Amino acid sequence: MERSKRGPAAGEMLQGTLDMLILRTLVMEPAHGHTIAQVIEHTSENALEVEQGSLYPALHRLEDRGLVAAKWGVSENNRRAKFYQLTAAGKRKLAAETSRWWQMTRAIGLILGAD
Repeated sequence: MERSKRGPAAGEMLQGTLDMLILRTLVMEPAHGHTIAQVIEHTSENALEVEQGSLYPALHRLEDRGLVAAKWGVSENNRRAKFYQLTAAGKRKLAAETSRWWQMTRAIGLILGAD
């Protein structure tokens, strides 16, 4: 299946990358799923598309691992929504994964001949 100009969908990202992007999005403030997806898409200049079929399983996985906490609230359009917040464990995981990401991208860049 051919992708649009937007780039890879979250399901096509390297394993673990979506989790890291979600954690990074929650650094600023708690957010519900739709907002998380919008922030990732906007921040990536629409290069990454976050589909619900990937986002919500990732959020549940992060919650099960204690990296995010969730509570019900009311969204900006007055609908009931689950808001996710980064936990202390999530902050530590984000720091470790970010460091690992930069090491990997540098190593891949070296192999590909990037300066």
